[in-house]
Amino acid sequence: MRQGRGRRVLPLALRVGVAGRTIAYSGDGAWTDTLIDVADGADLFVCEAYTFDRAVPYHLHLPDLIANLDRLRCERLVLTHAGPQVLGRRADLAFELAEDGLVVEV
Repeated sequence: MRQGRGRRVLPLALRVGVAGRTIAYSGDGAWTDTLIDVADGADLFVCEAYTFDRAVPYHLHLPDLIANLDRLRCERLVLTHAGPQVLGRRADLAFELAEDGLVVEV
């Protein structure tokens, strides 16, 4: 992905351990098996899921996440950065969606 004057920006993931708990976070990016390692054993995995109907470059396509759910070993999954396609299906999704002001206890 390019940003600005030819600088390359790569999506990142983050794992943080605090008080015996692990929080994992995916940056913006398409599905990669690296997310399996990021989520592995996390008490909370906050995962970007921007699109549903059609894939958009540099964002996670929710059907790709759904296809790999059985490979994720995290205690709790919360979707974030949901785009209009995902938000339009909010009532039908079997996922917890983050929203402004959400407080999550881990």
